[in-house]
Amino acid sequence: MVKKILILTLAALLLFSIMTFADQKLVLTLEKSVELALSKNPYQQAARERLKAAQSLVREAAAQFFPSLNAQGMHTLDEKVMELEFPSFIPGQPPRRVEIDFTRDYQFSLSLNLPLFTSGRLTSNFKQAQYNLKATQESIRQTQQETIYNTKRAFYGYLLAKEFVQVAEEAVGVAEKHYQRVKALYEVGLASKFDLLRSEVQLANLKPQLIRARNNLKIAELSLKTVLGLDLKTPIEIKGELKYQPFEINEEECYRRALQHRPELLQLNFQKQRTAEMVKLARASGLPTVAVAGNFNYWADRFNFKKDTWSNYYSVNLVVTIPLFNGLATSARVAQSKAMLRELEKTREGLINMIKFEVSQALLRLKEAEESLLSQEKNVEQARESLRIAELNYEEGLATTLDVSSAQAALSQAKTNYSQALYDYVMAQAALEKAMGGPLGGK
Repeated sequence: MVKKILILTLAALLLFSIMTFADQKLVLTLEKSVELALSKNPYQQAARERLKAAQSLVREAAAQFFPSLNAQGMHTLDEKVMELEFPSFIPGQPPRRVEIDFTRDYQFSLSLNLPLFTSGRLTSNFKQAQYNLKATQESIRQTQQETIYNTKRAFYGYLLAKEFVQVAEEAVGVAEKHYQRVKALYEVGLASKFDLLRSEVQLANLKPQLIRARNNLKIAELSLKTVLGLDLKTPIEIKGELKYQPFEINEEECYRRALQHRPELLQLNFQKQRTAEMVKLARASGLPTVAVAGNFNYWADRFNFKKDTWSNYYSVNLVVTIPLFNGLATSARVAQSKAMLRELEKTREGLINMIKFEVSQALLRLKEAEESLLSQEKNVEQARESLRIAELNYEEGLATTLDVSSAQAALSQAKTNYSQALYDYVMAQAALEKAMGGPLGGK
């Protein structure tokens, strides 16, 4: 009996723990969202694998400086031996044929190759791999900045959708309150049937907007989960707010930092250095090389380990290779690499112009959003006061229900514009950070 009670108690505790865990929500701030996106976003994970590949290329290029040692084993399955014909020493007899086998059925060998001088080939290969690694690192930093920007857009987009839901709910609440007031006045004969119907229609027109706002909030939540690399069924709780934080902007400093820190520009600089090494490598293909090559062989006609069965020999050689003629392939490779270098230089000029444009655009949008935000903040207060006066005038018989409805719509639009201006302001900040290649408070 005691054992049964103990089992039931443990089962109940386990079920309670599972239910409690299932009810827990993942709390997301902006910082937590960015952290999750950089660790779980599939594009970020792919970028990290690209970095590993570039690191492996550097190790591969470094390995070419070291000697290579290879072992080989061979067993002859079939062969045609050489036959030599000797004249007969006995008159009238046919010549004799003798088979001579110069091969061995079992051979084992070790071969060594050590480059001594390659006219800069190995050094150029290694530098190319290093520049490729640095360019890849900047490419990953670019991916990180895009991920951060997309995370902020999704996070602030959720907050904006939430603000729109609150505005819609408040508009429905105000319309509902006005409808009940008109209904009460109509029942005592102080309001017309027209006023009652108009307030009812106004309330009905606002409800689809509320439904649409709530649906957009769900879509914004799914969008944020997708950017963060979360399962769409994961319950989350968003903590944050759209708020105005003014700061001083030095336009010249923004341009300077953008040209120093934009990962696309730094990536292109490393690609130029890598291409310059390709020019050197192309020229080196027509120059001589010097290497040491060695071979050590064991061979036998029978596979056993008796001492007299196997014989061996070795050789150590100094190998000098001098390209004499390759059909002008060297000059063609040099010309190709130089053309790539000039292409990158022109691309860099275009990229600099594009970066300056993006910084200018972000600065203009930030200024526009700030001015709009300040004007809309005052507009909300005026619209709220206008609605209060319209409602009082209606109760006094000095205004119509149309006046109240217009004031309600004006207040909702003012709040919507204010929330949109807040969103535009914080996103303009995010766009400026992305255009500068780093946070606004950096150096």
